[in-house]
Amino acid sequence: MQMDRHSHLWRNAVAMPTVSRVAVCGGTHGNELAGVYLVRERLKRRADGTEPVSVVTVMSNPRAVQLCVRYVETDLNRCFTRATLSAPVSETSPYEMIRSQELNALLGPKGSAQAVDLLCDLHNTTANTGLCLITYSDCDWICLHICKHLQREMASTPVRYVHFDIPLNEAYSLDSVGKHGFAMEIGPQPHSVVRSVIFSAMQEGVQLMMDWICQFNSGTLFEGGWVDVYTMVKNIDYPRDSETHVITAAVHPNLQDRDFCLLHPGDPMFLSFSGETLRYKGKEALYPFFINEGAYYEKGIALSLARKRRVEIPSVRSETLR
Repeated sequence: MQMDRHSHLWRNAVAMPTVSRVAVCGGTHGNELAGVYLVRERLKRRADGTEPVSVVTVMSNPRAVQLCVRYVETDLNRCFTRATLSAPVSETSPYEMIRSQELNALLGPKGSAQAVDLLCDLHNTTANTGLCLITYSDCDWICLHICKHLQREMASTPVRYVHFDIPLNEAYSLDSVGKHGFAMEIGPQPHSVVRSVIFSAMQEGVQLMMDWICQFNSGTLFEGGWVDVYTMVKNIDYPRDSETHVITAAVHPNLQDRDFCLLHPGDPMFLSFSGETLRYKGKEALYPFFINEGAYYEKGIALSLARKRRVEIPSVRSETLR
Protein backbone atom coordinates (compact mmCIF):
# COMPACT_ATOMS: atom_id res chain seq x y z
CA MET A 1 0.00 0.00 0.00
CA GLN A 2 2.84 2.33 0.91
CA MET A 3 4.61 1.47 -2.36
CA ASP A 4 1.42 2.21 -4.35
CA ARG A 5 1.11 5.59 -2.64
CA HIS A 6 4.77 6.42 -3.34
CA SER A 7 4.41 5.35 -6.97
CA HIS A 8 1.33 7.53 -7.31
CA LEU A 9 3.15 10.52 -5.77
CA TRP A 10 6.16 9.93 -8.04
CA ARG A 11 4.00 9.72 -11.19
CA ASN A 12 2.06 12.86 -10.29
CA ALA A 13 4.97 14.96 -9.04
CA VAL A 14 5.97 18.05 -11.00
CA ALA A 15 9.42 17.46 -12.52
CA MET A 16 11.58 20.58 -12.30
CA PRO A 17 15.15 21.41 -13.35
CA THR A 18 17.87 20.89 -10.75
CA VAL A 19 18.95 23.93 -8.74
CA SER A 20 22.63 23.79 -9.65
CA ARG A 21 23.67 27.45 -9.26
CA VAL A 22 22.79 29.36 -6.09
CA ALA A 23 23.66 32.89 -4.99
CA VAL A 24 23.65 33.94 -1.32
CA CYS A 25 23.87 37.73 -1.03
CA GLY A 26 24.15 40.02 1.98
CA GLY A 27 24.79 43.67 2.63
CA THR A 28 22.33 44.85 -0.04
CA HIS A 29 21.47 47.22 2.79
CA GLY A 30 24.81 47.94 4.45
CA ASN A 31 23.48 48.34 8.01
CA GLU A 32 21.51 45.06 8.12
CA LEU A 33 24.28 43.24 9.89
CA ALA A 34 23.16 39.60 10.23
CA GLY A 35 23.45 39.19 6.46
CA VAL A 36 26.68 41.19 6.35
CA TYR A 37 28.38 38.97 8.94
CA LEU A 38 26.93 35.74 7.54
CA VAL A 39 28.35 36.60 4.10
CA ARG A 40 31.72 37.45 5.68
CA GLU A 41 31.74 34.06 7.39
CA ARG A 42 30.85 32.28 4.15
CA LEU A 43 33.55 34.16 2.22
CA LYS A 44 36.17 32.93 4.71
CA ARG A 45 35.43 29.34 3.72
CA ARG A 46 36.78 28.64 0.26
CA ALA A 47 34.74 26.24 -1.85
CA ASP A 48 36.67 22.99 -2.24
CA GLY A 49 34.64 21.79 -5.22
CA THR A 50 33.05 18.87 -3.38
CA GLU A 51 29.69 20.55 -2.81
CA PRO A 52 26.92 19.27 -5.10
CA VAL A 53 25.72 22.83 -5.67
CA SER A 54 27.71 25.77 -7.04
CA VAL A 55 27.25 28.64 -4.57
CA VAL A 56 28.39 32.18 -5.21
CA THR A 57 28.49 34.38 -2.10
CA VAL A 58 28.26 38.12 -2.71
CA MET A 59 28.57 41.26 -0.60
CA SER A 60 26.06 43.27 -2.59
CA ASN A 61 26.78 46.86 -1.52
CA PRO A 62 30.37 46.97 -0.21
CA ARG A 63 30.49 50.78 0.05
CA ALA A 64 27.36 50.91 2.22
CA VAL A 65 28.70 48.01 4.31
CA GLN A 66 31.96 49.85 4.88
CA LEU A 67 30.06 52.93 6.09
CA CYS A 68 27.42 50.85 7.94
CA VAL A 69 24.57 52.71 6.23
CA ARG A 70 21.53 51.43 4.34
CA TYR A 71 22.82 52.87 1.06
CA VAL A 72 25.30 55.47 -0.19
CA GLU A 73 23.28 57.37 -2.82
CA THR A 74 20.08 55.47 -3.52
CA ASP A 75 18.42 52.27 -2.28
CA LEU A 76 20.16 49.39 -4.10
CA ASN A 77 17.19 47.12 -3.44
CA ARG A 78 15.02 49.36 -5.65
CA CYS A 79 17.42 49.27 -8.63
CA PHE A 80 16.57 45.93 -10.29
CA THR A 81 13.58 46.80 -12.48
CA ARG A 82 14.13 46.05 -16.18
CA ALA A 83 14.09 49.81 -16.88
CA THR A 84 16.82 50.58 -14.31
CA LEU A 85 18.98 47.64 -15.36
CA SER A 86 18.88 48.72 -19.00
CA ALA A 87 19.38 52.46 -18.36
CA PRO A 88 22.66 54.00 -19.55
CA VAL A 89 25.11 54.74 -16.74
CA SER A 90 28.09 57.06 -16.48
CA GLU A 91 30.60 58.12 -13.85
CA THR A 92 28.01 60.54 -12.47
CA SER A 93 25.32 57.85 -12.04
CA PRO A 94 24.44 56.91 -8.45
CA TYR A 95 26.80 54.23 -7.15
CA GLU A 96 23.95 51.80 -6.42
CA MET A 97 22.62 52.11 -9.97
CA ILE A 98 26.04 51.16 -11.35
CA ARG A 99 26.34 48.36 -8.78
CA SER A 100 22.92 46.93 -9.71
CA GLN A 101 24.07 46.49 -13.30
CA GLU A 102 27.30 44.84 -12.10
CA LEU A 103 25.28 42.41 -9.96
CA ASN A 104 22.90 41.75 -12.86
CA ALA A 105 25.89 40.87 -15.06
CA LEU A 106 27.35 38.63 -12.35
CA LEU A 107 24.15 36.82 -11.30
CA GLY A 108 21.80 37.29 -14.25
CA PRO A 109 21.06 38.74 -16.62
CA LYS A 110 17.56 38.97 -15.16
CA GLY A 111 15.08 36.85 -17.09
CA SER A 112 17.78 34.98 -19.03
CA ALA A 113 18.78 31.31 -19.18
CA GLN A 114 22.19 32.32 -17.76
CA ALA A 115 20.74 33.68 -14.50
CA VAL A 116 21.49 31.79 -11.27
CA ASP A 117 18.87 29.15 -10.50
CA LEU A 118 18.14 30.52 -7.02
CA LEU A 119 19.05 33.86 -5.46
CA CYS A 120 18.69 34.29 -1.68
CA ASP A 121 19.20 37.88 -0.51
CA LEU A 122 19.66 38.33 3.25
CA HIS A 123 17.90 41.18 5.05
CA ASN A 124 17.02 42.36 8.54
CA THR A 125 14.06 44.37 9.72
CA THR A 126 13.43 46.28 12.94
CA ALA A 127 9.89 44.84 12.85
CA ASN A 128 8.86 41.71 14.76
CA THR A 129 8.42 39.54 11.66
CA GLY A 130 10.27 36.34 12.50
CA LEU A 131 11.68 34.84 9.30
CA CYS A 132 9.96 35.77 6.04
CA LEU A 133 10.65 34.60 2.52
CA ILE A 134 9.60 37.57 0.38
CA THR A 135 9.09 36.89 -3.31
CA TYR A 136 7.18 38.00 -6.40
CA SER A 137 5.46 34.67 -7.12
CA ASP A 138 2.72 32.78 -5.34
CA CYS A 139 3.22 29.75 -7.60
CA ASP A 140 6.99 29.22 -7.52
CA TRP A 141 7.02 25.61 -6.33
CA ILE A 142 10.74 25.70 -5.47
CA CYS A 143 10.42 28.74 -3.18
CA LEU A 144 7.19 27.45 -1.63
CA HIS A 145 8.71 24.04 -0.91
CA ILE A 146 11.78 25.67 0.66
CA CYS A 147 9.40 27.69 2.86
CA LYS A 148 7.51 24.53 3.83
CA HIS A 149 10.83 22.86 4.70
CA LEU A 150 11.90 25.78 6.91
CA GLN A 151 8.51 25.83 8.63
CA ARG A 152 8.86 22.13 9.41
CA GLU A 153 12.47 22.28 10.64
CA MET A 154 12.74 25.64 12.45
CA ALA A 155 11.02 25.05 15.77
CA SER A 156 12.03 28.31 17.46
CA THR A 157 11.38 30.81 14.64
CA PRO A 158 8.05 31.51 12.89
CA VAL A 159 8.49 31.24 9.11
CA ARG A 160 6.13 32.96 6.66
CA TYR A 161 5.84 33.38 2.90
CA VAL A 162 5.18 36.94 1.73
CA HIS A 163 4.13 37.63 -1.85
CA PHE A 164 4.51 41.01 -3.60
CA ASP A 165 2.11 40.86 -6.55
CA ILE A 166 4.30 42.76 -9.05
CA PRO A 167 5.19 41.74 -12.65
CA LEU A 168 8.79 40.55 -13.07
CA ASN A 169 9.67 43.57 -15.25
CA GLU A 170 8.69 45.88 -12.40
CA ALA A 171 10.15 43.69 -9.63
CA TYR A 172 12.71 46.00 -8.05
CA SER A 173 14.79 43.91 -5.62
CA LEU A 174 17.98 41.90 -6.10
CA ASP A 175 16.29 38.51 -5.60
CA SER A 176 14.28 39.09 -8.82
CA VAL A 177 17.49 38.55 -10.86
CA GLY A 178 17.49 34.76 -10.23
CA LYS A 179 15.27 32.21 -11.98
CA HIS A 180 13.90 31.59 -8.50
CA GLY A 181 14.56 34.01 -5.69
CA PHE A 182 13.53 35.51 -2.40
CA ALA A 183 14.64 37.92 0.25
CA MET A 184 15.18 36.10 3.55
CA GLU A 185 14.07 38.81 5.96
CA ILE A 186 14.49 38.28 9.72
CA GLY A 187 13.55 40.51 12.63
CA PRO A 188 13.41 42.16 15.01
CA GLN A 189 16.92 43.55 14.92
CA PRO A 190 17.94 47.22 15.10
CA HIS A 191 19.87 48.49 12.12
CA SER A 192 23.65 48.78 12.63
CA VAL A 193 23.39 46.07 15.34
CA VAL A 194 23.80 42.29 15.19
CA ARG A 195 21.84 40.10 17.59
CA SER A 196 23.09 36.55 18.07
CA VAL A 197 19.60 35.01 18.06
CA ILE A 198 18.80 36.70 14.72
CA PHE A 199 22.18 35.79 13.21
CA SER A 200 21.69 32.15 14.31
CA ALA A 201 18.18 32.02 12.80
CA MET A 202 19.49 33.39 9.50
CA GLN A 203 22.38 30.90 9.51
CA GLU A 204 19.96 28.05 10.19
CA GLY A 205 17.58 29.27 7.47
CA VAL A 206 20.36 29.38 4.86
CA GLN A 207 21.66 25.94 5.87
CA LEU A 208 18.16 24.41 5.69
CA MET A 209 17.67 26.01 2.26
CA MET A 210 20.94 24.41 1.08
CA ASP A 211 19.95 21.05 2.61
CA TRP A 212 16.62 21.13 0.73
CA ILE A 213 18.36 21.99 -2.56
CA CYS A 214 20.87 19.14 -2.14
CA GLN A 215 18.10 16.65 -1.36
CA PHE A 216 16.02 17.87 -4.31
CA ASN A 217 18.97 17.65 -6.71
CA SER A 218 19.83 14.13 -5.52
CA GLY A 219 16.37 12.82 -6.37
CA THR A 220 14.31 13.20 -3.21
CA LEU A 221 10.57 13.45 -3.86
CA PHE A 222 9.03 16.28 -1.83
CA GLU A 223 5.38 15.70 -1.09
CA GLY A 224 2.93 18.51 -1.76
CA GLY A 225 0.70 20.21 0.75
CA TRP A 226 -0.40 23.68 1.73
CA VAL A 227 1.44 26.92 2.48
CA ASP A 228 -0.11 30.10 3.85
CA VAL A 229 0.77 32.98 1.53
CA TYR A 230 0.56 36.60 2.65
CA THR A 231 -0.03 38.78 -0.41
CA MET A 232 0.74 42.46 0.11
CA VAL A 233 -2.34 44.65 -0.43
CA LYS A 234 -1.22 48.17 0.47
CA ASN A 235 1.07 50.33 2.58
CA ILE A 236 -0.15 52.68 5.32
CA ASP A 237 1.67 55.93 6.09
CA TYR A 238 1.87 57.64 9.47
CA PRO A 239 -0.64 60.44 10.13
CA ARG A 240 1.01 63.70 9.07
CA ASP A 241 0.54 67.42 9.45
CA SER A 242 -1.20 68.66 6.31
CA GLU A 243 1.19 71.60 5.88
CA THR A 244 4.57 70.42 7.16
CA HIS A 245 4.07 66.69 6.39
CA VAL A 246 5.76 65.88 9.72
CA ILE A 247 4.33 62.76 11.37
CA THR A 248 1.84 63.44 14.17
CA ALA A 249 1.42 59.95 15.65
CA ALA A 250 3.30 56.74 16.48
CA VAL A 251 2.17 53.14 16.03
CA HIS A 252 -0.33 52.30 18.78
CA PRO A 253 1.00 50.13 21.65
CA ASN A 254 -1.72 47.54 20.92
CA LEU A 255 -0.37 47.13 17.37
CA GLN A 256 3.39 47.49 17.93
CA ASP A 257 5.28 44.17 17.51
CA ARG A 258 2.11 42.34 16.42
CA ASP A 259 3.26 41.58 12.88
CA PHE A 260 1.04 39.01 11.12
CA CYS A 261 -1.68 39.30 13.80
CA LEU A 262 -5.04 40.04 12.16
CA LEU A 263 -5.99 43.74 12.22
CA HIS A 264 -9.76 44.30 12.27
CA PRO A 265 -11.65 47.43 11.22
CA GLY A 266 -11.83 49.75 14.23
CA ASP A 267 -8.73 48.33 15.95
CA PRO A 268 -6.26 50.89 17.36
CA MET A 269 -3.60 51.74 14.77
CA PHE A 270 -1.86 54.95 15.86
CA LEU A 271 -1.53 57.00 19.03
CA SER A 272 -1.22 60.70 18.23
CA PHE A 273 1.34 62.79 20.07
CA SER A 274 -1.58 64.66 21.63
CA GLY A 275 -2.89 61.36 23.07
CA GLU A 276 -5.67 60.48 20.62
CA THR A 277 -6.19 56.86 19.49
CA LEU A 278 -6.56 56.61 15.70
CA ARG A 279 -8.25 53.45 14.46
CA TYR A 280 -7.95 51.28 11.37
CA LYS A 281 -10.58 52.50 8.91
CA GLY A 282 -10.32 49.71 6.35
CA LYS A 283 -13.38 47.63 5.53
CA GLU A 284 -11.48 44.31 5.50
CA ALA A 285 -9.50 42.58 8.24
CA LEU A 286 -5.90 42.24 7.02
CA TYR A 287 -2.51 41.12 8.35
CA PRO A 288 -0.03 43.91 9.20
CA PHE A 289 3.71 43.40 8.75
CA PHE A 290 6.83 45.59 8.70
CA ILE A 291 5.15 47.44 11.58
CA ASN A 292 7.20 50.56 12.41
CA GLU A 293 10.16 49.45 10.27
CA GLY A 294 12.95 51.94 10.95
CA ALA A 295 14.12 52.22 7.33
CA TYR A 296 10.62 52.96 6.03
CA TYR A 297 10.14 56.34 7.72
CA GLU A 298 11.83 57.91 4.68
CA LYS A 299 9.52 55.93 2.37
CA GLY A 300 6.34 57.07 4.12
CA ILE A 301 5.38 53.57 5.28
CA ALA A 302 4.26 52.88 8.86
CA LEU A 303 3.21 49.31 8.05
CA SER A 304 2.13 47.06 5.20
CA LEU A 305 -1.11 45.10 5.05
CA ALA A 306 -1.51 41.64 3.52
CA ARG A 307 -4.29 39.21 2.69
CA LYS A 308 -3.68 35.58 3.68
CA ARG A 309 -4.75 32.53 1.73
CA ARG A 310 -3.75 28.90 1.63
CA VAL A 311 -1.96 27.83 -1.54
CA GLU A 312 -1.85 24.17 -2.53
CA ILE A 313 1.57 23.10 -3.78
CA PRO A 314 2.20 19.91 -5.79
CA SER A 315 4.75 17.22 -5.04
CA VAL A 316 8.03 18.03 -6.79
CA ARG A 317 11.11 16.12 -7.91
CA SER A 318 14.16 16.77 -10.03
CA GLU A 319 13.52 16.18 -13.73
CA THR A 320 17.00 14.66 -14.21
CA LEU A 321 15.89 11.49 -12.43
CA ARG A 322 13.19 9.35 -13.96
